Amino acid sequence: MHGECTMRTTLAMDGAVEMILEKAISLGLARSKTDALRMGVFALNKEYNLVKDFEREKVEQKLRQEETEMRKKGRKYLTEEEALTKYR
Repeated sequence: MHGECTMRTTLAMDGAVEMILEKAISLGLARSKTDALRMGVFALNKEYNLVKDFEREKVEQKLRQEETEMRKKGRKYLTEEEALTKYR
């Protein structure tokens, strides 16, 4: 599918949202409420083009996390020159 990531969330649904989820299941559009919600998220992305390139965004997210961790530890990325110095 699209670069899977796992997020566990508990949601309480009632009213119109619950009715829509149940209808999606009863019509065979989705196997479960979770599937119906997942379909809704992808429809939201399609409508508003929130994430254009899943793979690129995931890499950028990982780099931001890595930079944050390095800053916390007082480290920085080596420049190309610094990295190659020990091999010359």
